[in-house]
Amino acid sequence: MKYRIAVVLLAVLASACSNAVPRSEPTSPPAYVIAEIRVTDPTGYQEYLATISPIVAGFGGTYLVRAGKTLHVEGREPDGRIVVIVFPSFAAATAFQQAPATRAAGEIRHRTATSRIFVVEGASP
Repeated sequence: MKYRIAVVLLAVLASACSNAVPRSEPTSPPAYVIAEIRVTDPTGYQEYLATISPIVAGFGGTYLVRAGKTLHVEGREPDGRIVVIVFPSFAAATAFQQAPATRAAGEIRHRTATSRIFVVEGASP
């Protein structure tokens, strides 16, 4: 009888504890916009930077790499600056890339630089 009561109490306690601890919902992995940009008009490119930065922030993006020092290790050498922006999800990065404001800013970039841009899904958390 004591054994049965102990088992029931443990089951009730385990159930109460599992309900008290919030379960985290599965989260999507982050996504990265990776760009290789060769600036052809440095003065005009400043307009692009001033325009695109608030748009990046508005979509939850954060710059991880913004044209810092680069070491070429293998393959074709980068043709310009490298930029890496992290977004909370692939959907957020894609929405950023497809947004009318991003496309309008892209027109400035097209006049002042040549670029290759990729959206890449990161590893799951």
